[in-house]
Amino acid sequence: MTGNHQTVALLLFSAFIAVTLGITTWVSRNRHGSAEEFYAGGRLFSPMENGFAIAGDYMSAASFLGISGLIALFGYDGLLYSVGFLVAWLVVLFLVAELVRNCGRFTLADVIAARMRERPVRIAAGTSSVTVSVLYLVAQMVGAGSLVALLLGRTGEMAQAWAVIGVGALMVTYVSLGGMRATTWIQIVKAVLLLGGTIVLTVLVLVRFHGDFDRLLLTAAERSGHGAAFLAPGLKYGGDWTARLDFMSLGLALVLGTAGLPHILSRFYTVPTARAARRSVVWSIGLIGGFYLMTIVLGFGAAAIVGPDAVRASNAAGNTAVPLLALDLGGGADSMGGTVLFAMVAAVAFATILAVVAGITLASSASVAHDLYASLRRRRSEPHSEVAVARAAAVGIGAVAIGLGLLARDLNVAFLVGLAFAVAASANLPVLLYSLFWRSFTTRGAVWSMYGGLVPALVLVLLSPVVSGTPQSLFPGVDFQLFPLQNPGLVSIPLGFLAGWLGTVTSTEVADEAKHAETEVRSLTGAGAV
Repeated sequence: MTGNHQTVALLLFSAFIAVTLGITTWVSRNRHGSAEEFYAGGRLFSPMENGFAIAGDYMSAASFLGISGLIALFGYDGLLYSVGFLVAWLVVLFLVAELVRNCGRFTLADVIAARMRERPVRIAAGTSSVTVSVLYLVAQMVGAGSLVALLLGRTGEMAQAWAVIGVGALMVTYVSLGGMRATTWIQIVKAVLLLGGTIVLTVLVLVRFHGDFDRLLLTAAERSGHGAAFLAPGLKYGGDWTARLDFMSLGLALVLGTAGLPHILSRFYTVPTARAARRSVVWSIGLIGGFYLMTIVLGFGAAAIVGPDAVRASNAAGNTAVPLLALDLGGGADSMGGTVLFAMVAAVAFATILAVVAGITLASSASVAHDLYASLRRRRSEPHSEVAVARAAAVGIGAVAIGLGLLARDLNVAFLVGLAFAVAASANLPVLLYSLFWRSFTTRGAVWSMYGGLVPALVLVLLSPVVSGTPQSLFPGVDFQLFPLQNPGLVSIPLGFLAGWLGTVTSTEVADEAKHAETEVRSLTGAGAV
Protein backbone atom coordinates (compact mmCIF):
# COMPACT_ATOMS: atom_id res chain seq x y z
CA MET A 1 0.00 0.00 0.00
CA THR A 2 1.23 3.46 -0.86
CA GLY A 3 0.20 7.09 -0.62
CA ASN A 4 -3.09 8.09 0.97
CA HIS A 5 -4.19 4.52 1.56
CA GLN A 6 -1.12 3.77 3.66
CA THR A 7 -1.68 7.00 5.61
CA VAL A 8 -5.23 5.92 6.45
CA ALA A 9 -3.95 2.50 7.51
CA LEU A 10 -1.31 4.00 9.77
CA LEU A 11 -3.80 6.40 11.38
CA LEU A 12 -6.22 3.58 12.17
CA PHE A 13 -3.35 1.44 13.32
CA SER A 14 -2.13 4.14 15.74
CA ALA A 15 -5.53 4.73 17.38
CA PHE A 16 -5.31 1.68 19.64
CA ILE A 17 -1.87 2.66 20.88
CA ALA A 18 -3.18 6.09 21.85
CA VAL A 19 -6.18 4.61 23.68
CA THR A 20 -4.14 2.07 25.61
CA LEU A 21 -1.48 4.60 26.57
CA GLY A 22 -4.33 6.81 27.83
CA ILE A 23 -5.66 3.94 29.96
CA THR A 24 -2.20 3.28 31.35
CA THR A 25 -1.63 6.95 32.18
CA TRP A 26 -5.02 7.24 33.89
CA VAL A 27 -4.48 4.11 35.96
CA SER A 28 -0.94 5.15 36.95
CA ARG A 29 -2.32 8.35 38.49
CA ASN A 30 -4.79 6.42 40.64
CA ARG A 31 -2.59 3.65 42.04
CA HIS A 32 -1.28 3.50 45.59
CA GLY A 33 1.83 1.45 44.86
CA SER A 34 1.13 -1.66 46.96
CA ALA A 35 2.17 -5.15 45.85
CA GLU A 36 -1.48 -6.27 45.75
CA GLU A 37 -2.35 -3.35 43.49
CA PHE A 38 0.60 -3.91 41.14
CA TYR A 39 0.35 -7.74 40.92
CA ALA A 40 -3.41 -8.34 41.28
CA GLY A 41 -5.14 -5.02 40.51
CA GLY A 42 -6.52 -4.86 44.05
CA ARG A 43 -8.56 -8.08 43.38
CA LEU A 44 -11.45 -5.85 42.29
CA PHE A 45 -12.46 -7.37 38.95
CA SER A 46 -15.75 -9.17 38.41
CA PRO A 47 -15.90 -12.69 36.89
CA MET A 48 -17.12 -11.29 33.57
CA GLU A 49 -14.39 -8.64 33.44
CA ASN A 50 -11.75 -11.18 34.37
CA GLY A 51 -13.16 -13.67 31.87
CA PHE A 52 -12.78 -11.11 29.07
CA ALA A 53 -9.28 -10.29 30.35
CA ILE A 54 -8.30 -13.99 30.42
CA ALA A 55 -9.59 -14.35 26.87
CA GLY A 56 -7.65 -11.25 25.88
CA ASP A 57 -4.54 -12.65 27.56
CA TYR A 58 -4.88 -16.06 25.90
CA MET A 59 -5.98 -15.18 22.35
CA SER A 60 -2.54 -14.14 21.27
CA ALA A 61 -0.75 -13.49 18.00
CA ALA A 62 -0.27 -17.25 17.81
CA SER A 63 -4.03 -17.64 17.64
CA PHE A 64 -4.97 -14.80 15.33
CA LEU A 65 -1.97 -14.88 12.99
CA GLY A 66 -0.17 -18.17 13.50
CA ILE A 67 -2.99 -20.72 13.61
CA SER A 68 -4.82 -19.20 10.65
CA GLY A 69 -1.53 -19.22 8.74
CA LEU A 70 -0.85 -22.86 9.55
CA ILE A 71 -4.34 -23.85 8.44
CA ALA A 72 -3.88 -21.86 5.23
CA LEU A 73 -0.61 -23.67 4.52
CA PHE A 74 -1.26 -27.17 5.88
CA GLY A 75 -5.04 -27.52 6.09
CA TYR A 76 -6.28 -30.15 8.53
CA ASP A 77 -3.00 -30.43 10.45
CA GLY A 78 -3.21 -26.76 11.38
CA LEU A 79 -6.46 -27.50 13.23
CA LEU A 80 -4.49 -29.24 15.98
CA TYR A 81 -3.54 -25.88 17.45
CA SER A 82 -7.14 -24.65 17.62
CA VAL A 83 -8.36 -27.88 19.21
CA GLY A 84 -5.43 -28.14 21.61
CA PHE A 85 -5.66 -24.55 22.83
CA LEU A 86 -9.39 -24.93 23.50
CA VAL A 87 -9.33 -28.37 25.17
CA ALA A 88 -6.57 -27.12 27.49
CA TRP A 89 -9.11 -24.91 29.26
CA LEU A 90 -10.99 -27.93 30.52
CA VAL A 91 -7.83 -28.94 32.38
CA VAL A 92 -7.62 -25.42 33.82
CA LEU A 93 -11.28 -25.36 34.83
CA PHE A 94 -11.44 -28.76 36.53
CA LEU A 95 -7.96 -29.04 38.04
CA VAL A 96 -6.34 -25.72 38.88
CA ALA A 97 -8.41 -22.51 38.65
CA GLU A 98 -10.25 -22.58 41.97
CA LEU A 99 -7.49 -24.37 43.89
CA VAL A 100 -4.78 -21.96 42.73
CA ARG A 101 -6.90 -18.94 43.68
CA ASN A 102 -7.40 -20.31 47.19
CA CYS A 103 -3.78 -21.33 47.83
CA GLY A 104 -1.75 -18.44 46.43
CA ARG A 105 -1.39 -14.68 46.49
CA PHE A 106 0.36 -13.53 43.32
CA THR A 107 2.42 -16.29 41.64
CA LEU A 108 2.72 -20.04 41.06
CA ALA A 109 5.42 -20.25 43.75
CA ASP A 110 2.92 -19.13 46.39
CA VAL A 111 0.92 -22.32 45.85
CA ILE A 112 3.94 -24.63 46.05
CA ALA A 113 5.66 -22.82 48.94
CA ALA A 114 2.56 -23.10 51.12
CA ARG A 115 3.73 -26.52 52.34
CA MET A 116 7.45 -26.54 51.36
CA ARG A 117 10.67 -24.77 52.35
CA GLU A 118 10.19 -21.42 50.65
CA ARG A 119 13.61 -20.38 49.41
CA PRO A 120 14.58 -23.31 47.11
CA VAL A 121 11.02 -23.65 45.86
CA ARG A 122 10.64 -19.96 45.04
CA ILE A 123 13.98 -19.82 43.24
CA ALA A 124 13.10 -22.84 41.10
CA ALA A 125 9.55 -21.63 40.40
CA GLY A 126 10.74 -18.11 39.59
CA THR A 127 13.37 -19.42 37.18
CA SER A 128 10.86 -21.67 35.45
CA SER A 129 8.19 -18.96 35.20
CA VAL A 130 10.56 -16.40 33.71
CA THR A 131 11.85 -18.93 31.15
CA VAL A 132 8.33 -19.86 30.01
CA SER A 133 7.31 -16.20 29.86
CA VAL A 134 10.29 -15.20 27.72
CA LEU A 135 9.62 -18.03 25.26
CA TYR A 136 5.99 -16.91 24.99
CA LEU A 137 7.06 -13.30 24.53
CA VAL A 138 9.31 -14.23 21.62
CA ALA A 139 6.29 -15.53 19.68
CA GLN A 140 4.45 -12.25 20.16
CA MET A 141 7.50 -10.26 19.06
CA VAL A 142 7.80 -12.28 15.87
CA GLY A 143 4.13 -11.68 15.12
CA ALA A 144 4.54 -7.95 15.70
CA GLY A 145 7.51 -7.79 13.35
CA SER A 146 5.69 -9.55 10.53
CA LEU A 147 2.55 -7.47 10.96
CA VAL A 148 4.08 -4.00 11.18
CA ALA A 149 6.49 -4.66 8.34
CA LEU A 150 3.56 -5.69 6.14
CA LEU A 151 1.58 -2.62 7.21
CA LEU A 152 4.46 -0.31 6.31
CA GLY A 153 4.83 -1.98 2.94
CA ARG A 154 8.28 -3.30 3.81
CA THR A 155 9.29 -6.90 4.32
CA GLY A 156 12.97 -6.35 5.03
CA GLU A 157 14.77 -7.30 8.21
CA MET A 158 15.18 -3.68 9.33
CA ALA A 159 11.42 -2.98 9.27
CA GLN A 160 10.73 -6.11 11.32
CA ALA A 161 13.51 -5.24 13.74
CA TRP A 162 12.13 -1.77 14.47
CA ALA A 163 8.64 -3.23 14.91
CA VAL A 164 9.92 -5.70 17.51
CA ILE A 165 11.80 -2.94 19.35
CA GLY A 166 8.71 -0.70 19.35
CA VAL A 167 6.47 -3.44 20.81
CA GLY A 168 9.06 -4.13 23.49
CA ALA A 169 9.19 -0.46 24.50
CA LEU A 170 5.39 -0.21 24.68
CA MET A 171 4.98 -3.34 26.79
CA VAL A 172 7.56 -2.13 29.30
CA THR A 173 5.67 1.18 29.53
CA TYR A 174 2.32 -0.54 30.17
CA VAL A 175 3.67 -2.79 32.90
CA SER A 176 5.94 -0.30 34.63
CA LEU A 177 3.34 2.47 34.84
CA GLY A 178 0.00 0.70 35.09
CA GLY A 179 0.60 -2.71 36.66
CA MET A 180 -2.15 -5.32 36.66
CA ARG A 181 -5.08 -2.89 36.59
CA ALA A 182 -3.98 -1.15 33.39
CA THR A 183 -2.95 -4.46 31.85
CA THR A 184 -6.36 -5.98 32.61
CA TRP A 185 -8.31 -3.13 31.01
CA ILE A 186 -6.05 -3.25 27.95
CA GLN A 187 -6.78 -6.97 27.68
CA ILE A 188 -10.54 -6.40 27.99
CA VAL A 189 -10.49 -3.76 25.24
CA LYS A 190 -8.34 -6.02 23.11
CA ALA A 191 -10.68 -9.02 23.58
CA VAL A 192 -13.67 -7.00 22.43
CA LEU A 193 -11.78 -5.67 19.40
CA LEU A 194 -10.38 -9.08 18.48
CA LEU A 195 -13.72 -10.86 18.72
CA GLY A 196 -15.43 -8.07 16.77
CA GLY A 197 -12.81 -8.10 14.02
CA THR A 198 -12.83 -11.88 13.80
CA ILE A 199 -16.63 -11.96 13.50
CA VAL A 200 -16.53 -9.41 10.67
CA LEU A 201 -13.92 -11.37 8.72
CA THR A 202 -15.69 -14.67 9.30
CA VAL A 203 -18.99 -13.28 8.04
CA LEU A 204 -17.29 -11.81 4.95
CA VAL A 205 -15.60 -15.14 4.15
CA LEU A 206 -18.88 -17.05 4.47
CA VAL A 207 -20.70 -14.42 2.38
CA ARG A 208 -18.07 -14.83 -0.34
CA PHE A 209 -19.03 -18.51 -0.52
CA HIS A 210 -22.77 -17.87 0.01
CA GLY A 211 -22.69 -19.61 3.38
CA ASP A 212 -21.59 -22.90 1.84
CA PHE A 213 -18.78 -24.18 4.10
CA ASP A 214 -18.30 -27.30 1.96
CA ARG A 215 -17.60 -25.11 -1.05
CA LEU A 216 -15.11 -23.14 1.02
CA LEU A 217 -13.23 -26.30 1.98
CA LEU A 218 -13.21 -27.69 -1.56
CA THR A 219 -11.94 -24.39 -2.99
CA ALA A 220 -9.19 -24.27 -0.35
CA ALA A 221 -8.15 -27.83 -1.19
CA GLU A 222 -8.11 -27.05 -4.91
CA ARG A 223 -5.96 -23.93 -4.52
CA SER A 224 -3.59 -25.60 -2.06
CA GLY A 225 -2.06 -27.82 -4.72
CA HIS A 226 -2.52 -30.87 -2.50
CA GLY A 227 -6.11 -31.72 -3.39
CA ALA A 228 -7.99 -33.94 -0.95
CA ALA A 229 -4.82 -34.39 1.14
CA PHE A 230 -5.23 -30.78 2.29
CA LEU A 231 -8.38 -31.77 4.18
CA ALA A 232 -6.95 -34.97 5.68
CA PRO A 233 -4.42 -35.57 8.47
CA GLY A 234 -0.78 -35.94 7.60
CA LEU A 235 0.21 -33.02 5.39
CA LYS A 236 2.51 -31.56 8.06
CA TYR A 237 2.57 -34.26 10.73
CA GLY A 238 2.17 -37.37 8.63
CA GLY A 239 4.52 -39.76 6.91
CA ASP A 240 7.41 -41.17 8.93
CA TRP A 241 7.44 -42.02 12.63
CA THR A 242 9.21 -38.75 13.52
CA ALA A 243 6.39 -36.61 12.15
CA ARG A 244 3.76 -38.75 13.90
CA LEU A 245 5.56 -38.51 17.24
CA ASP A 246 5.90 -34.77 16.71
CA PHE A 247 2.14 -34.60 16.29
CA MET A 248 1.60 -36.43 19.58
CA SER A 249 4.20 -34.30 21.33
CA LEU A 250 2.62 -31.06 20.17
CA GLY A 251 -0.89 -32.18 21.16
CA LEU A 252 0.28 -33.17 24.64
CA ALA A 253 2.04 -29.84 25.12
CA LEU A 254 -0.95 -27.78 23.97
CA VAL A 255 -3.50 -29.59 26.15
CA LEU A 256 -1.38 -29.59 29.33
CA GLY A 257 0.62 -26.38 28.87
CA THR A 258 -2.09 -23.80 29.60
CA ALA A 259 -2.42 -24.92 33.24
CA GLY A 260 1.28 -24.12 33.73
CA LEU A 261 1.44 -20.70 32.07
CA PRO A 262 2.41 -18.05 34.67
CA HIS A 263 0.46 -15.21 33.05
CA ILE A 264 -2.73 -17.31 32.99
CA LEU A 265 -2.36 -18.48 36.60
CA SER A 266 -1.78 -14.91 37.78
CA ARG A 267 -5.18 -13.88 36.39
CA PHE A 268 -6.96 -15.98 39.03
CA TYR A 269 -5.65 -13.64 41.74
CA THR A 270 -7.37 -10.55 40.31
CA VAL A 271 -10.84 -11.66 41.51
CA PRO A 272 -11.99 -11.63 45.15
CA THR A 273 -12.93 -15.32 45.58
CA ALA A 274 -12.30 -18.81 44.21
CA ARG A 275 -15.90 -18.99 42.99
CA ALA A 276 -15.27 -15.84 40.97
CA ALA A 277 -12.11 -17.44 39.54
CA ARG A 278 -14.11 -20.48 38.40
CA ARG A 279 -16.80 -18.29 36.85
CA SER A 280 -14.07 -16.30 35.10
CA VAL A 281 -12.85 -19.48 33.44
CA VAL A 282 -16.39 -20.33 32.30
CA TRP A 283 -16.68 -16.88 30.69
CA SER A 284 -13.28 -17.26 29.03
CA ILE A 285 -14.07 -20.75 27.67
CA GLY A 286 -17.17 -19.40 25.91
CA LEU A 287 -15.27 -16.48 24.39
CA ILE A 288 -12.19 -18.49 23.46
CA GLY A 289 -14.25 -21.37 22.04
CA GLY A 290 -16.13 -19.07 19.69
CA PHE A 291 -12.91 -17.42 18.61
CA TYR A 292 -11.11 -20.67 17.74
CA LEU A 293 -14.06 -21.88 15.70
CA MET A 294 -13.77 -18.68 13.66
CA THR A 295 -9.99 -19.12 13.14
CA ILE A 296 -10.84 -22.33 11.27
CA VAL A 297 -12.99 -20.36 8.83
CA LEU A 298 -10.29 -17.70 8.47
CA GLY A 299 -7.53 -20.25 7.84
CA PHE A 300 -9.41 -22.12 5.13
CA GLY A 301 -10.69 -18.79 3.83
CA ALA A 302 -7.13 -17.55 3.37
CA ALA A 303 -6.24 -20.76 1.53
CA ALA A 304 -9.29 -20.47 -0.74
CA ILE A 305 -9.24 -16.72 -1.43
CA VAL A 306 -5.58 -15.65 -1.13
CA GLY A 307 -3.92 -18.99 -1.85
CA PRO A 308 -1.04 -20.68 -0.01
CA ASP A 309 1.51 -19.49 -2.58
CA ALA A 310 0.65 -15.83 -1.99
CA VAL A 311 0.72 -16.37 1.78
CA ARG A 312 4.18 -17.96 1.59
CA ALA A 313 5.43 -15.19 -0.67
CA SER A 314 4.49 -12.61 1.95
CA ASN A 315 5.74 -14.60 4.95
CA ALA A 316 7.20 -18.09 4.70
CA ALA A 317 5.73 -19.12 8.07
CA GLY A 318 2.20 -17.96 7.15
CA ASN A 319 1.97 -15.23 9.80
CA THR A 320 0.39 -12.71 7.40
CA ALA A 321 -2.44 -14.91 6.07
CA VAL A 322 -5.24 -13.06 7.91
CA PRO A 323 -4.11 -9.50 6.96
CA LEU A 324 -3.82 -10.59 3.32
CA LEU A 325 -7.27 -12.16 3.53
CA ALA A 326 -8.70 -8.91 4.89
CA LEU A 327 -7.07 -6.94 2.07
CA ASP A 328 -8.69 -9.20 -0.53
CA LEU A 329 -12.11 -9.26 1.16
CA GLY A 330 -12.17 -5.46 1.24
CA GLY A 331 -11.57 -5.12 -2.49
CA GLY A 332 -7.81 -5.38 -2.92
CA ALA A 333 -4.73 -3.30 -2.16
CA ASP A 334 -5.79 -0.40 -4.41
CA SER A 335 -9.24 0.02 -2.88
CA MET A 336 -10.25 2.08 0.13
CA GLY A 337 -12.32 -0.86 1.43
CA GLY A 338 -9.32 -3.15 1.32
CA THR A 339 -7.13 -0.56 2.99
CA VAL A 340 -9.60 0.09 5.81
CA LEU A 341 -10.29 -3.61 6.44
CA PHE A 342 -6.59 -4.41 6.35
CA ALA A 343 -5.86 -1.57 8.76
CA MET A 344 -8.62 -2.76 11.08
CA VAL A 345 -7.18 -6.27 11.15
CA ALA A 346 -3.67 -4.89 11.65
CA ALA A 347 -4.85 -2.74 14.55
CA VAL A 348 -6.68 -5.68 16.14
CA ALA A 349 -3.69 -7.96 15.71
CA PHE A 350 -1.36 -5.32 17.13
CA ALA A 351 -3.78 -4.82 20.05
CA THR A 352 -3.63 -8.58 20.56
CA ILE A 353 0.14 -8.56 20.69
CA LEU A 354 0.42 -5.56 23.02
CA ALA A 355 -2.16 -6.90 25.49
CA VAL A 356 -0.60 -10.36 25.61
CA VAL A 357 2.98 -9.14 25.99
CA ALA A 358 1.89 -6.80 28.78
CA GLY A 359 0.28 -9.69 30.67
CA ILE A 360 3.27 -11.99 30.16
CA THR A 361 5.78 -9.30 31.14
CA LEU A 362 3.81 -8.52 34.29
CA ALA A 363 3.71 -12.19 35.30
CA SER A 364 7.41 -12.71 34.67
CA SER A 365 8.45 -9.51 36.45
CA ALA A 366 6.26 -10.58 39.40
CA SER A 367 8.16 -13.88 39.49
CA VAL A 368 11.48 -12.05 39.53
CA ALA A 369 10.45 -9.68 42.32
CA HIS A 370 8.07 -11.76 44.44
CA ASP A 371 9.89 -15.10 44.11
CA LEU A 372 13.57 -14.59 43.22
CA TYR A 373 14.30 -11.20 44.81
CA ALA A 374 12.04 -11.60 47.84
CA SER A 375 13.27 -15.12 48.58
CA LEU A 376 16.87 -13.95 48.58
CA ARG A 377 16.17 -10.90 50.71
CA ARG A 378 12.96 -11.87 52.49
CA ARG A 379 13.90 -10.44 55.89
CA ARG A 380 14.77 -7.03 54.53
CA SER A 381 12.42 -6.72 51.57
CA GLU A 382 9.27 -4.63 51.72
CA PRO A 383 6.28 -4.45 49.36
CA HIS A 384 7.33 -1.09 47.90
CA SER A 385 10.88 -2.22 47.15
CA GLU A 386 9.49 -5.44 45.67
CA VAL A 387 7.29 -3.47 43.28
CA ALA A 388 10.27 -1.34 42.26
CA VAL A 389 12.22 -4.50 41.48
CA ALA A 390 9.27 -5.79 39.44
CA ARG A 391 9.27 -2.63 37.33
CA ALA A 392 13.02 -2.89 36.76
CA ALA A 393 12.64 -6.57 35.89
CA ALA A 394 10.05 -5.67 33.24
CA VAL A 395 12.72 -3.62 31.45
CA GLY A 396 15.26 -6.46 31.55
CA ILE A 397 12.78 -9.09 30.41
CA GLY A 398 11.64 -6.80 27.60
CA ALA A 399 15.23 -6.44 26.39
CA VAL A 400 15.78 -10.21 26.36
CA ALA A 401 12.49 -10.80 24.52
CA ILE A 402 13.41 -8.20 21.89
CA GLY A 403 16.76 -9.86 21.24
CA LEU A 404 15.26 -13.35 20.90
CA GLY A 405 12.38 -12.00 18.81
CA LEU A 406 14.85 -10.59 16.30
CA LEU A 407 16.61 -13.96 16.14
CA ALA A 408 13.44 -16.01 15.59
CA ARG A 409 11.64 -13.67 13.17
CA ASP A 410 11.29 -16.32 10.42
CA LEU A 411 9.45 -18.92 12.54
CA ASN A 412 5.66 -19.35 12.77
CA VAL A 413 4.28 -17.72 15.91
CA ALA A 414 1.90 -20.60 16.73
CA PHE A 415 4.82 -23.00 16.51
CA LEU A 416 6.87 -20.83 18.90
CA VAL A 417 4.00 -20.75 21.38
CA GLY A 418 3.85 -24.55 21.17
CA LEU A 419 7.43 -24.62 22.50
CA ALA A 420 6.47 -22.34 25.40
CA PHE A 421 3.52 -24.61 26.19
CA ALA A 422 5.82 -27.64 26.21
CA VAL A 423 8.17 -26.01 28.71
CA ALA A 424 5.25 -24.89 30.90
CA ALA A 425 3.73 -28.38 30.88
CA SER A 426 7.11 -29.94 31.68
CA ALA A 427 8.29 -27.64 34.46
CA ASN A 428 5.21 -26.06 36.07
CA LEU A 429 2.29 -28.46 35.72
CA PRO A 430 3.84 -31.52 37.45
CA VAL A 431 4.89 -29.59 40.54
CA LEU A 432 1.54 -27.81 40.69
CA LEU A 433 -0.47 -31.04 40.56
CA TYR A 434 1.84 -32.82 43.01
CA SER A 435 1.61 -29.91 45.47
CA LEU A 436 -2.17 -29.86 45.34
CA PHE A 437 -2.92 -33.59 45.35
CA TRP A 438 0.04 -35.64 46.72
CA ARG A 439 0.18 -35.78 50.50
CA SER A 440 3.80 -37.06 50.67
CA PHE A 441 5.28 -34.50 48.25
CA THR A 442 8.47 -32.87 49.58
CA THR A 443 10.64 -29.85 48.91
CA ARG A 444 13.22 -31.95 47.08
CA GLY A 445 10.48 -33.41 44.93
CA ALA A 446 9.23 -29.91 44.07
CA VAL A 447 12.66 -28.61 43.09
CA TRP A 448 13.57 -31.74 41.15
CA SER A 449 10.23 -31.66 39.36
CA MET A 450 10.70 -28.10 38.12
CA TYR A 451 14.31 -28.45 37.06
CA GLY A 452 13.71 -32.03 35.85
CA GLY A 453 11.13 -30.73 33.39
CA LEU A 454 12.66 -27.35 32.56
CA VAL A 455 16.23 -28.40 31.76
CA PRO A 456 15.38 -31.37 29.49
CA ALA A 457 12.78 -29.30 27.64
CA LEU A 458 15.28 -26.52 26.90
CA VAL A 459 18.11 -28.92 26.04
CA LEU A 460 15.90 -30.91 23.67
CA VAL A 461 14.79 -27.71 21.93
CA LEU A 462 18.42 -26.65 21.51
CA LEU A 463 19.28 -30.05 20.01
CA SER A 464 16.17 -30.18 17.80
CA PRO A 465 15.55 -29.12 14.17
CA VAL A 466 14.17 -25.84 15.53
CA VAL A 467 17.68 -24.54 16.20
CA SER A 468 19.90 -26.25 13.60
CA GLY A 469 20.07 -28.82 10.85
CA THR A 470 17.36 -27.64 8.42
CA PRO A 471 16.81 -24.62 6.13
CA GLN A 472 13.98 -23.48 8.44
CA SER A 473 16.11 -23.57 11.61
CA LEU A 474 17.24 -20.56 13.63
CA PHE A 475 20.82 -21.34 12.53
CA PRO A 476 20.46 -23.07 9.13
CA GLY A 477 24.19 -22.94 8.44
CA VAL A 478 25.16 -25.31 11.25
CA ASP A 479 24.01 -28.76 12.32
CA PHE A 480 24.20 -29.98 15.92
CA GLN A 481 20.76 -31.58 15.82
CA LEU A 482 20.55 -34.74 17.94
CA PHE A 483 16.85 -34.81 18.92
CA PRO A 484 14.54 -35.48 15.94
CA LEU A 485 11.31 -33.91 17.25
CA GLN A 486 10.50 -30.20 16.96
CA ASN A 487 8.42 -30.20 20.13
CA PRO A 488 9.98 -31.77 23.26
CA GLY A 489 6.74 -32.33 25.21
CA LEU A 490 6.46 -36.09 24.61
CA VAL A 491 9.77 -36.62 26.44
CA SER A 492 10.11 -33.62 28.78
CA ILE A 493 6.60 -33.71 30.32
CA PRO A 494 6.95 -37.31 31.62
CA LEU A 495 10.45 -36.42 32.84
CA GLY A 496 9.01 -33.56 34.91
CA PHE A 497 6.55 -35.92 36.62
CA LEU A 498 9.23 -38.61 37.02
CA ALA A 499 11.74 -36.19 38.57
CA GLY A 500 9.14 -34.99 41.08
CA TRP A 501 8.33 -38.56 42.11
CA LEU A 502 11.99 -39.56 42.29
CA GLY A 503 12.94 -36.51 44.33
CA THR A 504 10.19 -37.24 46.82
CA VAL A 505 10.82 -40.97 47.33
CA THR A 506 14.60 -40.40 47.77
CA SER A 507 14.16 -37.50 50.16
CA THR A 508 14.86 -37.88 53.87
CA GLU A 509 12.47 -35.03 54.57
CA VAL A 510 9.16 -36.02 56.13
CA ALA A 511 6.19 -34.24 54.61
CA ASP A 512 4.50 -31.88 57.07
CA GLU A 513 1.05 -33.41 57.57
CA ALA A 514 -0.29 -30.29 59.26
CA LYS A 515 0.76 -28.03 56.37
CA HIS A 516 -0.69 -30.44 53.84
CA ALA A 517 -3.98 -30.57 55.73
CA GLU A 518 -4.06 -26.77 55.92
CA THR A 519 -3.32 -26.47 52.20
CA GLU A 520 -5.97 -29.06 51.34
CA VAL A 521 -8.65 -27.35 53.40
CA ARG A 522 -7.73 -23.94 52.00
CA SER A 523 -7.67 -25.16 48.38
CA LEU A 524 -11.05 -26.90 48.63
CA THR A 525 -12.96 -24.45 50.84
CA GLY A 526 -11.17 -21.12 50.55
CA ALA A 527 -10.83 -20.86 54.33
CA GLY A 528 -7.86 -18.63 55.11
CA ALA A 529 -7.36 -17.57 51.49
CA VAL A 530 -6.06 -14.07 50.89
